[in-house]
Amino acid sequence: MEFWPEFLATSGGREFVAGGAGGMAGVLAGHPLDTLRIRLQQPPPPVRPGIVDAPSRPPSAARLLRGILRAEGPAALYRGMAAPLASVAFQNAMVFQVYAILSRSLGQESSTSEPPSYSSVALAGVGTGALQTLILSPVELVKIRLQLEAAGHKHRRPGDHHGPVDMARDILRREGLRGIYRGLAVTALRDAPAHGVYFWTYECARERLHPGCRRGGGESLATMLVSGGLAGVASWVCCYPLDVVKSRLQAQAAAPAASRYRGVADCFRRSVREEGLPVLWRGLGTAVARAFVVNGAIFSAYELALRFLASGNGQRMVMEEN
Repeated sequence: MEFWPEFLATSGGREFVAGGAGGMAGVLAGHPLDTLRIRLQQPPPPVRPGIVDAPSRPPSAARLLRGILRAEGPAALYRGMAAPLASVAFQNAMVFQVYAILSRSLGQESSTSEPPSYSSVALAGVGTGALQTLILSPVELVKIRLQLEAAGHKHRRPGDHHGPVDMARDILRREGLRGIYRGLAVTALRDAPAHGVYFWTYECARERLHPGCRRGGGESLATMLVSGGLAGVASWVCCYPLDVVKSRLQAQAAAPAASRYRGVADCFRRSVREEGLPVLWRGLGTAVARAFVVNGAIFSAYELALRFLASGNGQRMVMEEN
């Protein structure tokens, strides 16, 4: 028998494929805003080697967007998208499947016809976020390096890197396996609690907007979009300072002159000392706007794909029985 019909006949197979569809929809919807977020989070360029222009104010998101479009063109907003897009289908598929398995296993005390409790949802989200960092951390490292390549945060000449594979190969050659996993610890610290908040907020929001949908389904597209958007906003707000630190740690290269931070604590301390406490929230507005768009698209695509696959599988089973 063919693999795909058997695979899609299982709930795990449908969750895997629907999760991949949701992840790709999220990347396509939100990558330009993600590029703005990454650039806003970076420290100001030095006036002279070793001297940071502390008095200058960081640009606003609107001014930075105008500058990118004027100097680099619209294509710069999509720089680095191939790295997450190439892996996000598998990554997001694993996230939703692991979450579904964990939430069901943690909620075994209730009836199988009942949805998982909110506490089970939150714990499953924490476990899912911790596990997915093994895939996500190298992908985000490559994406960040490519996004910053045109902005002067690089060691090589423009045009030396042509895509995520070239960048990953260069990082491995210069920095080794440790370099490709730079920022893994802070990524886990960011993603584990953030995913707990993420899934808990989504389940609460959709049940509030459409009472009974957790048990019987049937929520509208608007409910999916709003619930997914609120989940993304809540998860980003709770972890944003750690995301700033992660972006800075992953943006720096291994060369001694460019290795500005010795770790998470050093990055926190020196960033706040040199640029003030607001640096930990720089780019939050852009991140929140992106989170609403991206996660509304992710959950909508996921839920719609699940419905489509379930209905298609049901029709196929009826045809086989006939």
